[in-house]
Amino acid sequence: MSAASRIPIGAGGKAVVVPVALVVLAELAIRLTGFRSDSVAPPSEVVVAAIQALTDGSIARATGETLASAFGGLALGGGVGFALGILLGSSAVLDRLLDFSIETIRPVPPIALMPIALMVFGFGARLEIAVVAFAAIWPILILTRAAIAGIDPQLIEVARALRLGFGARVLKIVVPAILPRVFVALRLAAGISIIVAVTVEITVNPVGLGYAIMIAGQSLRPALMLALLVWIGLVGWAVNFLLLAAERSLFGFAQPRARP
Repeated sequence: MSAASRIPIGAGGKAVVVPVALVVLAELAIRLTGFRSDSVAPPSEVVVAAIQALTDGSIARATGETLASAFGGLALGGGVGFALGILLGSSAVLDRLLDFSIETIRPVPPIALMPIALMVFGFGARLEIAVVAFAAIWPILILTRAAIAGIDPQLIEVARALRLGFGARVLKIVVPAILPRVFVALRLAAGISIIVAVTVEITVNPVGLGYAIMIAGQSLRPALMLALLVWIGLVGWAVNFLLLAAERSLFGFAQPRARP
């Protein structure tokens, strides 16, 4: 039996039943009660606002700006986290020396760094990428270090028997063994990167989807504001879907998967 045949045929359809039902109920409740607010709009108006934003290209431009910063920060922070995770996972001495520093810095909210980042980078993409990179380091670092700890000791013994140097051991033994778990960390970090990028845009950086939401709210356009919120959720879902598809393609269904 193929892997594809093990997927429930109706899984995708069942997943949208609850959201669709909630949207229909919200539409009926607002229409029947005549409720109006500067922060709430009927789902039908939200759909119209989304179509207009898609038609005039504003939502596409904002999405491109947000994703560019989110993926730029993910690449930078993910690379640093992966390298540090390998170093710490491969050296017990280094792990003990840096453990306190890492566990002290890791709980710092990325948004708390914005005043410092603003002074260093000013407004723009570099500010956003720097804050996102800080947030993306930790899930990849922690899961990379944990994945190395879970490598079969016999593989390490083989590397020692072959007298492989550190670089060769990492490339030939460590990286192939930990890639499935690191990919899970990548999916976690991708979601965090989008969240932090939007938050930075809402707070200080006048670009992207976060800034568009803030402007829509200040302009008392609840339909557009809610449309942008839904759109961000769909973008995050699409990114995770593509990464999950890549994970399945690379490592197969047999690998244990987390659902961030």
